[in-house]
Amino acid sequence: MRLRLVPEKTTIDFFRWQYVTFGASLVAVVLSLLAVAVFGLNFGIDFRGGTTIRTESTQAVDVGEYRTAMQTLGLGDVTISEVFDPTFGPDQHVAMIRIEAQDGAEAITPEVIGAIETALRAVDPAITFPSVESVGPKVSAELIWSALLAVAAGSAGIWIYVWLRFEWQFAVGTVAALVHDVLLTVGIFAIFQIKFDLTIVAALLTILGYSVNDTVVIFDRLRENLPKYKKMPLRDLMNLTTNETLSRTIMTALTTLIALTSLLVFGGDVLRGFVFAMMFGVVVGTYSTLYVAKNIVLMLGVDRGGPKQDSPAGTRFAEAEN
Repeated sequence: MRLRLVPEKTTIDFFRWQYVTFGASLVAVVLSLLAVAVFGLNFGIDFRGGTTIRTESTQAVDVGEYRTAMQTLGLGDVTISEVFDPTFGPDQHVAMIRIEAQDGAEAITPEVIGAIETALRAVDPAITFPSVESVGPKVSAELIWSALLAVAAGSAGIWIYVWLRFEWQFAVGTVAALVHDVLLTVGIFAIFQIKFDLTIVAALLTILGYSVNDTVVIFDRLRENLPKYKKMPLRDLMNLTTNETLSRTIMTALTTLIALTSLLVFGGDVLRGFVFAMMFGVVVGTYSTLYVAKNIVLMLGVDRGGPKQDSPAGTRFAEAEN
């Protein structure tokens, strides 16, 4: 007896609302760009420069007392927030202290860190400092460009692979879906002002890989069906292909979300932003595979003659096996 999430054979018309779904995706992308422009991203220390100090104590965190103790040190913008996590014990109280980058300094000196620790110990003798991370302004600016280049290079590499593996129309649809997924994820971070750091960039790159994997599975089946159903309209053929791979698409998304849910619950506060980005990316990645990539391929059209052996590009790896 096997569990079935969808019937063995489905006949869902994924193009029934194609203009509504595609239009909604365009609106969502525009709103995401506006959110980034208006609200900006809540950059972490990785991109803003500065120092993050993580504290732990058996006593309850008093943010007001912590801030008062540090005011005399003249460190500029200091953000103190208590960290809540279901995995913490009843006597485990954690706080994150973020200090802006100091003028002319790549990182806070050990002397200043020592002064901070002394000031906080005067308020809470039981306090400890498990980690201290510093990033200078110059390094943070370089990291921003490196992050942008990493996402752009990943998208370009995927575009080239899909173009060589299939046809240029498939490559355009795939990259459009990837851009859709990344921009919507970044937009959510801008709207809710969730901390955006290097772990989120890693999540975006992972989302690219997940989304293209799902898209390539459907496109590979579509390529197999093109010579088999030469007289079937392309729209009907794409619906047939998507229904044939629907069970695999849903199973992949659900199993990935189950694993991510476990990480969200038990992974701790350090992984929470990464896991949230991944969960959102899996959802929008599945949606874009079904309603963005295929719509663009349908608009551009494909060669119904099947792979051509003398074609210089687009079918170069048509006979390659995964």
